[in-house]
Amino acid sequence: MIQLSDLTKSFGDRVLIDHVTWQIDDGDRVGLCGPNGAGKTTLLKMLAGFDEPDSGGVVRPSTLTIGYLPQDGLSHSGRTVWEEAASAFQPLLDLKTEMHEIEHRLGDASVPQADHDAMLVRYSDIQDRFRLAEGYNIDLRIATVLRGLGFSQDDAQRPAETFSGGWQMRIALAKLLLGRPNLLLLDEPTNHLDLEARNWLEEYLAAYPYAVILVSHDRYFLDAVVTRITDLNLRKLTDYVGNYSKYVEQRDAMLERLRQAKRDQDEEVARVKMFIDRFRYQATKAAQVQSRIKLLDKVVPIEVPPERKRIHFTFPACAKSGRAVFELAHVRKAYGGLVVFGDLNLHIERGDRIALVGPNGAGKSTLMRMLSGEEEPDSGTRTLGHQVVMEYFAQDEATRLDPALTVYETLEAGSAHGMVPAIRNILGGFLFSGDDVYKKAGVLSGGERTRLAVARMLLRPSNTLLLDEPTNHLDLDSKDVLLEALEDYGGTLIIVSHDRYFVEKLATKIIEIGHGEAVVYPGTYAEFLWHKDHPDEQRGSGTRDRGSEKPKKTPIQPQPKSRTATPSSPIPDPGSREVRKQAEAERKKKQRAGEALQKRIADLEARIATRETEVKEIEAAMAAAGFYDDRDGANKMIGRHQTLMWEVGDLMAQWEALQEHASEQPPD
Repeated sequence: MIQLSDLTKSFGDRVLIDHVTWQIDDGDRVGLCGPNGAGKTTLLKMLAGFDEPDSGGVVRPSTLTIGYLPQDGLSHSGRTVWEEAASAFQPLLDLKTEMHEIEHRLGDASVPQADHDAMLVRYSDIQDRFRLAEGYNIDLRIATVLRGLGFSQDDAQRPAETFSGGWQMRIALAKLLLGRPNLLLLDEPTNHLDLEARNWLEEYLAAYPYAVILVSHDRYFLDAVVTRITDLNLRKLTDYVGNYSKYVEQRDAMLERLRQAKRDQDEEVARVKMFIDRFRYQATKAAQVQSRIKLLDKVVPIEVPPERKRIHFTFPACAKSGRAVFELAHVRKAYGGLVVFGDLNLHIERGDRIALVGPNGAGKSTLMRMLSGEEEPDSGTRTLGHQVVMEYFAQDEATRLDPALTVYETLEAGSAHGMVPAIRNILGGFLFSGDDVYKKAGVLSGGERTRLAVARMLLRPSNTLLLDEPTNHLDLDSKDVLLEALEDYGGTLIIVSHDRYFVEKLATKIIEIGHGEAVVYPGTYAEFLWHKDHPDEQRGSGTRDRGSEKPKKTPIQPQPKSRTATPSSPIPDPGSREVRKQAEAERKKKQRAGEALQKRIADLEARIATRETEVKEIEAAMAAAGFYDDRDGANKMIGRHQTLMWEVGDLMAQWEALQEHASEQPPD
């Protein structure tokens, strides 16, 4: 379908893509991944024809149609949302207009018979083309896509210019999807979509009949849509078959092999250089020295991507709050004639991990502002619990940074004294390294400011976190840093996020916001979706807890059955002799397994020590004068040295794996 042929692209001295050949076939659904700044957006622009390569080319069939959605910057005006969406069918609409014109002329009795017959032939031809292109379903297709992307029936008739930037991107996405180009290029299409719209787009793209290339920082979205990942790194494109999760496994394994090859190459180069330096000025070794110098000149250094700094973060200590954290009673909130909440009652307890879900504009951010105290309800009461230390991350948190402070000073200000040593590690985890820490916050990009704001939040002591879209503009690795920190957070957590992977990992309770009320669903997001597919008959107003309304069969994964209990027998008493006997047997079994594991580790350590001793003896012999006088003997010794080095590396890998396994074992 489309091919890159020996393509190179650079900006100044920085090469983004270097002599790359790559191909996309019809029906491929490709996720384009790579570190920030690697050139993913630039590649999409070249594929779309908006940018030109420095050398090489992009080969496109003449009949290929391409649709490109940039990250931002699009706007629409002068037409309603429906009219903008309908413009995707302009060729069909032109046919429809011509059909109506012919129908009108056919009713004119003054038209000569010959012209009348010609018009009938033309009308039949146009009608067939219109029908085959599903022209009679245009209205249905427009309504389906607009509804899927979150537009209401009233929204469809509003002027496009009255919508904000995020909704402008939705309009552009709707036009692309309706136009059905042969190649769909999407740069961060989920940035401005809520969870419901993302779920709909996942299904739409999974069934899309043509090729799709997309850039996304939403792991779940990539897993659900793509069948191939292309990694843009070190100026090259590398393909991995499968979704994002499989790509991560394959990439990590490949990187480990590459790093091992790099270590082996570095060791070999170091040994050769040592030989050259030792015997450079000995006439008897001149030929051997020269041959090794030529060998070094031919060595192509193995290039390894820089390893992303992984940090394990612990939140600063903070006293526990009381059991009740927030209490909203009979709260009403309205903006003019728009009633967001009519009679809202909400109780949040210590340890709750809540995700607020609902369409954009339903009131999620309004509820977060009322909980944080930044906005007061029109009526009703908000009660803050005992000893609650709250940290609120607003949607516009990045704009609240002091532009005069440096990156480091931003984190240092307000951080607990004991957390200051961790600032550098936190900054590295969020892609701030080297001189980046001395940049002023005012000169950072939007994504950099968001990363800095998230890092600042993590360093402040709290027992209650309110996070409104903390993952916007974060790359996948930065999301992982934040996610791992929040998984270990011991306080109360309330989040608004359009990243389904993030929500599923954190939330144990879902609150659905919409229609002036907040409905509580105990359980994970997957269970919430199951409830939505199996709605209960009871309806009400305000805040409701669906915990008592669960059907007999829930979507929770079945737990493994105990060997001492069956569906038809009572559960054994934990204090019974049989259970104590079984527990003792399990404890002894684990103890024996642990002892066997430690014995294997000790055996490996002994074998490693033996081989390392032999390596040192061989290296001492190799360094002695006259070692290379006996060429055959020297070659055998060098071969033995290489074999031992490989064995030591293999044994060390086994030892590290066993040590990791031992560290994961629970204590007795």
